[in-house]
Amino acid sequence: MGVEQRAVVMGGSLGGLNAAFFLRDAGFEVDVFERSRAPLEGQGAGIVLNPATVRYLVDRGLDDLCGMSVATGVLRYLDRGGEVVAEHPEPYRFSSYDTLYRAMLGCFGRERYHLGQEVKGFEQDPDGVTVHLASGEQTPADLLVCADGIRSAARRRLVGVEPRYAGYVAWRGTALPGDLTPATNTVLRDAITYCVMPNSHALIYAIPGPADQHGADHRLNWLWYRNVAEGPDLDHVMTDRDGIRRSISLPPGHVPDDRLANLRLSADELLPPQIAELVRATPEPFIQAVFDAAVERMAFDRICLIGDAAFACRPHAAAGSAKAAEDAFQLGEALRSAAGDVPAALAAWEPGQLELGRSVLARTRAAGDQSQVDCTWQVGQRLPFGLHRVGDSEMVEL
Repeated sequence: MGVEQRAVVMGGSLGGLNAAFFLRDAGFEVDVFERSRAPLEGQGAGIVLNPATVRYLVDRGLDDLCGMSVATGVLRYLDRGGEVVAEHPEPYRFSSYDTLYRAMLGCFGRERYHLGQEVKGFEQDPDGVTVHLASGEQTPADLLVCADGIRSAARRRLVGVEPRYAGYVAWRGTALPGDLTPATNTVLRDAITYCVMPNSHALIYAIPGPADQHGADHRLNWLWYRNVAEGPDLDHVMTDRDGIRRSISLPPGHVPDDRLANLRLSADELLPPQIAELVRATPEPFIQAVFDAAVERMAFDRICLIGDAAFACRPHAAAGSAKAAEDAFQLGEALRSAAGDVPAALAAWEPGQLELGRSVLARTRAAGDQSQVDCTWQVGQRLPFGLHRVGDSEMVEL
């Protein structure tokens, strides 16, 4: 590639860190700019692993996959009374956002990972990109990778696309097994568990235990999808303890007490007793509104969009982190093939990633409609998890 080129990654979450890995391996000097002043931990979210998500860590032997994930081999459906009504093998590995973030940030290092540095703008010419930071600094680069997530300012600037609300929210949380009865642990611990209800569904799976919780090797992570009409109803649900209307999520600790009380009452009325117990045992449930977004372009000469900054997909394929990692991996491959010719590499890379984004988005929209709108999700139905195809997230065997 000749003289080492420089890449700037806008956004320091999992997609941005994967981009930094593969760009660095392609010979670029890489700086990651993350607007948050603090490391991106404490989000409390579980993640279904796909081989693409952890490709960099596993291929290079940089982390122990068994140590940063929990394996299950069974998909189990419960009915409203808590009885097992369907069960069959479906092997998955589950991790958490915090676990993956810590592992990836540790592998990238802190020296070129810049917290509290928000990218406020950028411009390019045939020779390079100039990145403008909120601090007033200007940073030159040969390539700008925009990995700034579902609320991407880069997407808004480049293509004018905003996320579209899907009509429902996910209540989420985790609880320690020690806070649950042995009977509930027996039902939930060794499987990914689903419950299908009219215009709603819930799921549970185990994820690695918190780093500061000695003696707990896992937590139980749950999601409950509930329809909420756009307008006043959604405004109410998404307003936090301080009266601030949040756009995407109410983080742990920010949901008002009256809404938490209503959640627990609704869980007792509508969910199987084991899942209701899990909800009650969760100290700080949180809310994520479900959105999606699609773009017609991902490459703009020396600038590109990856992950949720391009296609933000509903979570039902469990492929969001995997798609961002795959975008990053294929970008690195394209840059190698183009011998560092950034515009040529991005032009060659874009069609395949557009196709992948459209495919995942269509599958997640169909799954969401099945469960939340049409009520056609069948008890015992195979899960739509996968990146390139349904089933490619199955990875218990290493």
